[in-house]
Parts: sequence; C-alpha cells; structure tokens
Amino acid sequence: MENSTVHTNHIAEVSEQVLNGLKQVVTGQDGPLRLLWASLITGGHVLMEGAPGLGKTMMVRAMGQIIDADFSRVQFTPDLMPADVTGTKIFDVQSGRFTFKQGPIFTHLLLADEVNRTPPKTQAALLEAMEEGKVTVDGESLDLPKPFFVAATQNPIEYEGTYPLPEAQLDRFTMKLMVDYPEEEEEVAILEGHRITSKREAVLTPLIGVNEILALRDRIEAIRTEESILRYITSMIRSTRTHPQVMLGASPRAGLAVLTLSRAMAAMEGRDYVIPDDIKFVIKPVLRHRLILNPDVELEGLKTDDLIEEIVRTVMVPR
Repeated sequence: MENSTVHTNHIAEVSEQVLNGLKQVVTGQDGPLRLLWASLITGGHVLMEGAPGLGKTMMVRAMGQIIDADFSRVQFTPDLMPADVTGTKIFDVQSGRFTFKQGPIFTHLLLADEVNRTPPKTQAALLEAMEEGKVTVDGESLDLPKPFFVAATQNPIEYEGTYPLPEAQLDRFTMKLMVDYPEEEEEVAILEGHRITSKREAVLTPLIGVNEILALRDRIEAIRTEESILRYITSMIRSTRTHPQVMLGASPRAGLAVLTLSRAMAAMEGRDYVIPDDIKFVIKPVLRHRLILNPDVELEGLKTDDLIEEIVRTVMVPR
C-alpha cells in the first residue's frame, strides 16, 4: 500500500509540473489539457474539435515541446496519400535496391491537423497505426516508436468537401475533446502574452522523457478499482444501449476507456483508488463521439452531451 501511494504521489507531481508548464502558453483550456495529458500517459488517442483559432494545434505542439520526444505534424488535405503519412520505398541508384523512407507517422507524438479533410484511404492508414502500433508498407509490417500518440483535429463548421470519419474509426479514438472559447479574462491574458517574434510554446523545455511516460503507464495499472466502481461504469455504458433516444450505444471498448482514464485521473490527484467523480470527469469525452442519436432527436436540438448528462443523473452512484 505504501509503495502504491509513493507511485501515485510521483504521478501527481509529474502531472502537476507538466500541466503548469503547458498553462504558461495555453490559456483557458485547463480541462482539455488535463484530459489530453491523461490520454497520452495511458496510451490513448484524442480527437479534438473546435472552431478555428482556439489553440487546438498549439496545445499539441506545446505537449510535444514539454516532452523529450519526437513530434510531427501533418496537415491533412484532399490530395494526401497513405504513403505521404506512412512512408514509401524508393529506389537507391547506388545500391541498386529499394530502401524505405519513413513518413511523419514514425514519431512519438503525431498531430493530424484537419483529419476529416483527407480521403478514407489515408484516414484508414492513420487509424490502422493507431490501433496496431505499426504500419504495413508493401506487405512489410513496421513497428512504430513507443509511446505513439495521435492527436487529430477537425473543424466542426466547414463540412462541405470533407470526409467525416465513420463510426468504426471514431471508436478508435479514446476521447473526443471539445475546445471552446476562453472566458473574457483568459482572452485578455492571451493578448498580453502575444509575441510577434516567437511562438508561445518556445519558452517550454522538456520535463519528461518517453521512458518515464511508459513507466507511468505501468504505475497507473496498479490503481485500485472496487467492484462497485466497475459496476457503476458498466451501468452507464449499458444505459446508452437501452436509451430510447439512442440508435447506437457505446461498446465495451468505451467502458475500458472510461476505466483507464479514471485510473489516470485518480493517479493525477495522488490517489491509488478510483472514485465516482473520476468517472464523471471523463465520461463525456469518452462517449460523445461513440453514440449515435435517433434522427428525430437531433432535429429537436438534443445534443449528445445532454443525453450523457441525463444518463449520469439516472445511474445510482456507489457509496
């Protein structure tokens, strides 16, 4: 028990240092930053949605700056091919053989900007890498670095000419973060911190390496989860499948994501056990992209987050 407490205290200290560093350059997005970090240290992937100019790209760039790891950014466009992401084999005249040239996906942190602007074939190449931790080029399977973390962004406004991700591929993302406008004082702080000559994240220095992130994952695995908490998660997931306003409910993979992220939230708070509030904090980001509402419900203006809130209110909280 004492050793477990030491581990959770360490995770809490590291998390506080990282998040405080990120808040130096990312203003008004404390919740999304916390969830982004939790997903990274548990091996998940994140889909980020919000209007242009809210700092989605900067949040991920800042994360790449504060971690001593490889970082790549790909701007997804309609003409992007799978080989542009995964890499391709090129002919070497000197050796007379084909050699593999790695694509930007061979990195620790990958920012996939506007992922819904590229055709399904390229999207599938990215999502295969997310699921398997490897890519296949000309029949050869190649492992990606560990950890491998994808943060994909999409614009919720301009859907014309885009390729929305199908439900089976959306389910591969551990969570969907909604990035909203900052409060007035936070927006003033953004203006105060603006510099013409340098990017905001340039002030950040690496605080943690990739090996330590992998070690954090092992420690998060040890976080205790009582049976009552497991049943609480299960009740919420199963409620999405029987709700009259839901056409497609959450899969068991969603329940696993809730459990894993809840453990991460507990560890980040310095606890070696999960409480219901941990689950309530992560339930919306985990479920909002996995549920399909009935068409008539959407016409009435009911949002997925509203329905999740209703389910949270109706499921009995364990003591």
